[in-house]
Amino acid sequence: MARQWIAVLAFAVVLVLTDAEDAATTPKPKKVLETVMNPAYIPAEEKHGSYWKKSAASTLKSKLKEKTNKNKARNGILFIGDGMSLATVMAARTYAGQLDRGLGEENILEFEKFPVTGLARTYCLDAQVPDSACTATSYLTGVKTKYGVIGLDGNVTRGSCHSQLHKGNWAPSIGQWAIENGLDVGLVTTTRVTHASPAGMYAHVSERNWESDVDVPAECLTLGCRDIAYQLVMDNPGRQFKVILGGGRREFLPNVTGFGNNTGKRVDGVDLTELWHVDKLQKNVSHQYVTDRLELLKVYNSDDLPEYLLGLFNTDHMAYHLKAEDEPTLEEMVEVAIKMLSRNPKGYFLFVEGGRIDHAHHDSLAYLALDETVEYAKAVRKARSLTDESETLIVVSSDHAHTMTVAGYPSRGNDILGVVDTTNGGDGRPYTTISYANGKAASIDTDGLRVDVTKEKGFTERSLDYAYPSLVPLDSETHGGEDVAVFALGPWQHLFTASYDQSVVPHLMAYAMCLTDDQHQNCHQPERLTEAASSAVSVYPYQLLLAQAVISIISCLL
Repeated sequence: MARQWIAVLAFAVVLVLTDAEDAATTPKPKKVLETVMNPAYIPAEEKHGSYWKKSAASTLKSKLKEKTNKNKARNGILFIGDGMSLATVMAARTYAGQLDRGLGEENILEFEKFPVTGLARTYCLDAQVPDSACTATSYLTGVKTKYGVIGLDGNVTRGSCHSQLHKGNWAPSIGQWAIENGLDVGLVTTTRVTHASPAGMYAHVSERNWESDVDVPAECLTLGCRDIAYQLVMDNPGRQFKVILGGGRREFLPNVTGFGNNTGKRVDGVDLTELWHVDKLQKNVSHQYVTDRLELLKVYNSDDLPEYLLGLFNTDHMAYHLKAEDEPTLEEMVEVAIKMLSRNPKGYFLFVEGGRIDHAHHDSLAYLALDETVEYAKAVRKARSLTDESETLIVVSSDHAHTMTVAGYPSRGNDILGVVDTTNGGDGRPYTTISYANGKAASIDTDGLRVDVTKEKGFTERSLDYAYPSLVPLDSETHGGEDVAVFALGPWQHLFTASYDQSVVPHLMAYAMCLTDDQHQNCHQPERLTEAASSAVSVYPYQLLLAQAVISIISCLL
């Protein structure tokens, strides 16, 4: 019996000594700022100051080699990551790096490699924190407007049909400016193509929710106010868009048309996809309407591309990338759009929205928000690979921020979607690195204490539908009011530095693309020849040179 007690006592002494040793090497912090980090590893080369000096020297050398590009931007592509705050960019960058088995923090998303960055202020005329309607009007028409309003200036009242009908209030988009200058135009989005952001390209509506006629009050319909879907198909500039890809079939179809368990919403009995077809027949132009990924890829691989392409891949918004079936990725849609639009020798303007970043944030679904951001970055990478930065201006930005934060002093390499590894909260419970200031998921449990996420199955199993804790309970997480980043690459990229109102963005792009009366010295560069035109040059070189000489002489005489 005595021997057993001696053994127990010896074991206890070992435990005490072990705890004492651990305490000596990793002291428990008395204050948050005394937190001791515990990274899985630190790359050996990064421990030496010479590494960082060489890195800085390399960056400086690269910056010094940059030359001011004042070419005419023959093409312009505007990417909007809906709800892509700077916190989202940081978290998505880390998430992508950890997917590739890296620490994460050192990873760089494609658009972060762009040489020029600025900051845009996002407020609406009447709102400190904006919505996607007033911001779309801002970055697409160059006019700030009121919350919930699209394509109209500040003289309107939200939901007022009279102010919508007054054309003096209309704010035309850069898409319309491009068409008026002979360029081709397209839009690509993962949301409904009638949603607030893409609607800024073509619609003039005093209520962003008027996506289908069933959403418009009867008295407004009587006065002649048209819904957003109708404006896209039947009015300029929407009907002139060469490429329209996204979701939202239900907004275009009558409520008697069935697609599985879904039906159209329209109560006017009109099938707008059929009217789109009729319009193109009347113009005697080739066109195609597709509804799934396979059909889109068939178009892409065709030797004879249609002049116009409409793709509606979901009755509602397109599915999240991690949940999608039979739907093209944003990257694939961008590739098709660029191939379609590149045929115009005068150039093109393309609007691309990664719209479901925003939707995931509204539901506090951080996992999905970060993945959608990574998919968005892939689309930017594809666009960059398919274009020439000497003649194509690519601008990447966001419409507004969200309330998601990345905080808590976790160690480097800690799971960005996990709990902080260095300490618990003051209540002794763990907490996540990512959290929301407000939203659907309560942070207080039924026992009155803060939720312990490590005991929630959705969190521990990394469910796509796990909602991260929110401080203020709301039916939907809100937008954030901080500035958003603007990344630029291509002709006149240097214009996008500094801090400015979001409404400046399309004016800067238009200047680079020579779409306005204020033109720079290179606006009259000769148009690039298409493949067909290049063939003609090789067959008839002397005739072409003679014709050019005659045109030059006549121009001088005039």
